[in-house]
Amino acid sequence: MSKKIFCVYFQCKMKKLNYKVYPGNIGKIIYNHISKNAWSKWLLYQTKLINEKKLNMTKEKDISFLEKEMINFLFKNNKT
Repeated sequence: MSKKIFCVYFQCKMKKLNYKVYPGNIGKIIYNHISKNAWSKWLLYQTKLINEKKLNMTKEKDISFLEKEMINFLFKNNKT
C-alpha cells in the first residue's frame, strides 16, 4: 500500500511520490505536499510549455521561467 499525503493541488489525501522529483528546497516541498497524480499533470503541462514556447532547457532564463510556472501550477493555480 502506498503512503498518502494531503495534496495541496487536489486538496485531498492522495498517493505520495516515490522519491524526490526536483532538487533543493522546492523539491522537498513538492515531495511532501504534491501527489503522484498532480505531478503527472504538471509533467504533461511542462511538456506543452516547452514545446509551445520553444524553451531551451540549457538556458538559465528558460529554466527559471519553467520553475516559476511549475510553482504557480502546483501551488497557486489549482486545477489548471
